[in-house]
Amino acid sequence: MTQSFQPLLVGGLTLLLFSLNTIWWCGILYLFVLIKLLVPHKGFRRHISRILVVIANVWIECNSFIFSIIHKVRWDVRGVENLSLAHSYLVVSNHISWSDIFVLQHVFKRRIPFLKFFLKQELIWVPLLGIAWWALDFPFLKRHSRHFLEKHPEMRGKDVAATRKSCEKFKDYPVSVMNFLEGTRFTYQKHAKQNSPYEYLLVPRAGGVALVFSSMVDYLSSVLDVTIVYPENVPPVHFWDLLSGKVPHITVHVAVVPIPENVVGRSYEEDAGFRSEIQKWVNGLWQAKDRRIAAIKAGREVSADANAAP
Repeated sequence: MTQSFQPLLVGGLTLLLFSLNTIWWCGILYLFVLIKLLVPHKGFRRHISRILVVIANVWIECNSFIFSIIHKVRWDVRGVENLSLAHSYLVVSNHISWSDIFVLQHVFKRRIPFLKFFLKQELIWVPLLGIAWWALDFPFLKRHSRHFLEKHPEMRGKDVAATRKSCEKFKDYPVSVMNFLEGTRFTYQKHAKQNSPYEYLLVPRAGGVALVFSSMVDYLSSVLDVTIVYPENVPPVHFWDLLSGKVPHITVHVAVVPIPENVVGRSYEEDAGFRSEIQKWVNGLWQAKDRRIAAIKAGREVSADANAAP
């Protein structure tokens, strides 16, 4: 087998097994989705939702097993020892590659509750996936822009209220909400276009975090500030690189950060003081993260709680 052909074979095999695993568990999941659709009783749907999360977690376990038997990756994971499945978290992370989602699922499995993403309300109409997200209780957002609110002042605060209502189900069981603050994957072209003040990061967006805090901070235990680094790869790192064995080393650093005070029910768009506070908090996280990435790339030891708070 030639050296150039081996990554193609390894990547193709991994992708095939990932796809078969997804098709198998999606088939089982949709059976329960159908039951959830047909039975409108709240209590019954709550039990079905727990079953669906179990199915999603088994899917993640199988993907991790497939990956581990095909690939020999050096995992350097720090700061996950004291996490709990019984607590709810907001998980924030830098974003380098589509591989990040697999990495987060692999690292956090059996350590924190199933990761859920906030989605735009329109995405519920995505074929197949929209119904699965709904069934797994992913929160759907309908956010109004400042320009829209200027024209429709009667809608002020309703986006936060609607989001808070959609998150009320999280009172019944622990949850982990995921947010990539940069909003897009890192590339040097994007970095230059933004004139980013950070060496290894794009400019973070604070609005999504503010909405989570305002809507569901009562249910959260803390924030998990995740730093993902692929020390032997140069961005962009594509998902195919991971599948084909071209990512030999992955570092994941997790810092537990306390939730800011006085955030419940406040509007990021309308409350200038709140907007300034959250932007300062997010920028503090990113400054610490940039230093952390530099230390990891330089091979310096970084403790699990280093720079845990901005």
